[in-house]
Amino acid sequence: MPKKTPVTFAASAVKDMERIREWYAEQQASDAGNRLIMNIMAQIERLSAFPESGRMVPEFGIANLREIILSPFRIVYRLDKNRARIVRIWRSERQLTMP
Repeated sequence: MPKKTPVTFAASAVKDMERIREWYAEQQASDAGNRLIMNIMAQIERLSAFPESGRMVPEFGIANLREIILSPFRIVYRLDKNRARIVRIWRSERQLTMP
């Protein structure tokens, strides 16, 4: 059985998820927001088995900075030797910038 890669979340990614949930609640669409969060989490869970499955973030061209596209969101993560760290969950039309 292949070794599983731990997946962790940066505080910024946790805040992004909270904002997504809040926005859908404000739109009177909590159920849709909850389904979206579940879909995002399902995409993130696959990183445990397939940590390199996301593409390299085109704006940066850094091999260990990757993303999963779940329209309309980009799930951005950093791939280290021993873990995948979710750093941001942003709308896909938003341009990424280095902090």
